[in-house]
Amino acid sequence: MYSYQSMDRRSFLISMGGLAVSQLLVGCADSKQAKLNVQLLKSSIPAQVVDQFRRNLTQQVQVKFAPVPQLQDIFKQLQTWQQKPTAKQDQEWTRFIPFRQSQSSAVANLVTLGDYWLKTAIAQQLIQPLEPKQLKHWSELDARWQKLVTRNQQGFPDLQGKVWAAPYRWGSTVIVYNQDKFKELGWIPQDWSDLWRAELKERFSLLNHPREVIGLVLKKLGKSYNTENLDAVPELEQQLRTLNQQVKFYSSNTYLQPLIIGDTWLAVGWSNDVVPILSRYPQLKMIIPSSGTAIWADLWVSPKGAAQDDLSSQWIDFCWQPNIAKQIALRTQSNSPIPTNIVAADIPASFTSLLLNNREVLDKSEFLLPLQPPIAQQYESLFSKIKA
Repeated sequence: MYSYQSMDRRSFLISMGGLAVSQLLVGCADSKQAKLNVQLLKSSIPAQVVDQFRRNLTQQVQVKFAPVPQLQDIFKQLQTWQQKPTAKQDQEWTRFIPFRQSQSSAVANLVTLGDYWLKTAIAQQLIQPLEPKQLKHWSELDARWQKLVTRNQQGFPDLQGKVWAAPYRWGSTVIVYNQDKFKELGWIPQDWSDLWRAELKERFSLLNHPREVIGLVLKKLGKSYNTENLDAVPELEQQLRTLNQQVKFYSSNTYLQPLIIGDTWLAVGWSNDVVPILSRYPQLKMIIPSSGTAIWADLWVSPKGAAQDDLSSQWIDFCWQPNIAKQIALRTQSNSPIPTNIVAADIPASFTSLLLNNREVLDKSEFLLPLQPPIAQQYESLFSKIKA
């Protein structure tokens, strides 16, 4: 067994690199005009959707959408916006430099954040609540989405809490495998339990993520990804040890290339990584495990101190219009939290299983909800223990 060291898309490891942004769209610049400044995860919103939104505006607005490569870059920017200027930065003479931009004026109205980061962003007071009464389509969201973003001040789900985010697309943890290799075996993977089959020993990779790996074992055992007492699942550790003997390596961002070149036959990965490559490599096929899987979501959040005006609400509502939600889902190859009339004819065959998945399977799937620190540490410790 060998291991790829990596930073996963949804982890809390914060990159110290600077925020790399490029302007996607800017309207006419006028200091008196209304402004909408959005920093979004690259490739999570189609350029055509931004263009449609701009054309639909009934007033002159300075509109700026800046794509950011990684969620950790956006999270770091949220932290930077809330940092107090140092004494040196706040010296009287620096206030009169014409080109010096204040921190408050640089804060975007909205940014993309992954649901896995939401708890920390709330707890660190990096974002501010949204007002659902200003969102026309809020009531059309399924209850699971409303519950996901309704949190208390510590960032934990709480139906009596405030609404902190607006989901606009989602995906899941999937199994992707090489069909040619499995023809030799005479069967195809259907569920997590297949990873324990002797024929797959050292022929697959897993995400380097304790919640994902321990979670799929819990799911195999009929438990929840969000189980709070791991000691109450006595068979868990032995199942993990057996799985660890099966896996070839753990990686959260370099798992596809070994699969493509045939070094592995199967990988557990995230749909946003997997779906884009399926059309180029027809030997690969993706499935969602029948016992359920983990779900991730990209959300709109409002940085603390940002102007909360009608334009921000207009943008969120625009993303929730069924025809726009359908475009976002199809063009970014993801799912929509808003019901759309997507049918099989709309979808490239390579990711039909993602968008038209079985409702029963979806109902068995779960978000990776935040855990209290001692419980989260238990997951980390068990994962490290098993890999060691």
